[in-house]
Amino acid sequence: MGASLLTLGGVGAAHHFQSKNPEPDPERRAPDDTETPSISWPNYHSGRNGDFQVITVVEPLHELLRNPDSPSGRIEYLPAHVHEGAVAPPPGDASARTIARGCSQTTGRYFNLIVAIERSMDGHGNHLGRAVAESSFHHFADYNWDPARSCPSFVTEPAGSALKKHPRAAADIRRYVRNLAFWLAPARGEVG
Repeated sequence: MGASLLTLGGVGAAHHFQSKNPEPDPERRAPDDTETPSISWPNYHSGRNGDFQVITVVEPLHELLRNPDSPSGRIEYLPAHVHEGAVAPPPGDASARTIARGCSQTTGRYFNLIVAIERSMDGHGNHLGRAVAESSFHHFADYNWDPARSCPSFVTEPAGSALKKHPRAAADIRRYVRNLAFWLAPARGEVG
């Protein structure tokens, strides 16, 4: 199902899958999380559902990752997930860049979490809006924010509870979602 994203132009080209548009580095074409053998690569393990991960901001700080309510002025946490996918700026697309990375709790390998794509023009003079490629839709799923909300029956991994115990991490996640909604909105006078 996820590979259907590849039909969406720049944001699609930012996603990597096993059978289509695999990660360019052959070393990354192997499972990262070996505890769930039914899910192959790419599947970076950033933590349990219900926990959070500490992110690495890629400088310069992108406005999506600003948090004026944080002591550091930036978002430092996102929801964790046991199977993060793979995203990267499409080659040759100057409007796209990685803005945040995560780190696998299994291998210690860094992976891209968020690729932001700025407004641009295509080769036909069309205005292209902003877009974001995320390593996982689980950054936005209610079960990943609060495992008490239940999950599909096929989810077998144990859940965490760190988000409930760390309001600062939960606040960062809500701020990121707010920033994302405002950033993706069309510019004044622009057709959405």
